[in-house]
Amino acid sequence: MSAWIGFSTAAAATFIVLWAAVPLTLLLLQRLGLYTIVQEGTCQVFVLFGRVVGILSEPGLHFLPINIGPAAFLVMWLGRREVLDMRLDQQYLRSNPVNSEEGAPMGVGIWYEMYISQPVAYLFRNADPRGSLAANVSNAVVRSLSNMPLEQMLINRHGMSKAVREEVSPRSHEWGYKLGSVYIRKVHFRDAGMTRHIQEKVVNRLRQVTSAIKQDGANQVNIITSTAERLAAIEFAKAGAIRPQIVGEAIQAIAADREVADALFEILEVQQLLASKGHLTLLPPHDELLKPLIAARHGTQP
Repeated sequence: MSAWIGFSTAAAATFIVLWAAVPLTLLLLQRLGLYTIVQEGTCQVFVLFGRVVGILSEPGLHFLPINIGPAAFLVMWLGRREVLDMRLDQQYLRSNPVNSEEGAPMGVGIWYEMYISQPVAYLFRNADPRGSLAANVSNAVVRSLSNMPLEQMLINRHGMSKAVREEVSPRSHEWGYKLGSVYIRKVHFRDAGMTRHIQEKVVNRLRQVTSAIKQDGANQVNIITSTAERLAAIEFAKAGAIRPQIVGEAIQAIAADREVADALFEILEVQQLLASKGHLTLLPPHDELLKPLIAARHGTQP
């Protein structure tokens, strides 16, 4: 039992010592300049006494004495190591002032990509390469897009983006920056009063177009209605004109048979009586006394 306790204690102590000693040892070897680790998408530049002694851009583990020679044991103490991010970066410049050919004050928002192409030039050619690139892009926007017709400025963004990129790329490469895609994302009016006037004109124009559409629709409806009424009147007139002929031909055909004619006129007479809503009094046949009495009674009523 005591042997197992001693073994466990020794194992735990060894683990703790190694857990602390290994990272410290690796850190010390790295500080002595024996090795370095280059992360993905980064570049390390070693400078000793103002001179670049090594550039490591491949990711992985590198032994510095093999890559840069004996200066590796001095560069970490007497020199410096610059770690540069080589990944693609993006930036957006808002509302760069540009005047159109018509004199309208416009604002152009431009989005562009850049990445470090030459680490040494990036470190020593310019103190602020990122700010200089932004200023260069802004100046290129002003130089390339000034005095452009307003219509082209509002619709031809691809051509404007290409013009700005061709203007910026050569100079930015001298500073170790490589310009990628350039795109004009927004073109707007910088004068608030002009924007308000344009909005008012657009609203008035929309109102005019809407009223014109409504009036044209009403005119079309009136034309269709009047045409339909005219055609209906013509057809009704034609029907009214040929009605006597049709009725006469029908009565002539009925009158050819005496019995049919009598029955027809009797039916018509009954229909007229029913339609008149008059009072009908039925009297027994051969009763001559009731007729004067009924006539006298109805004659005395108001």
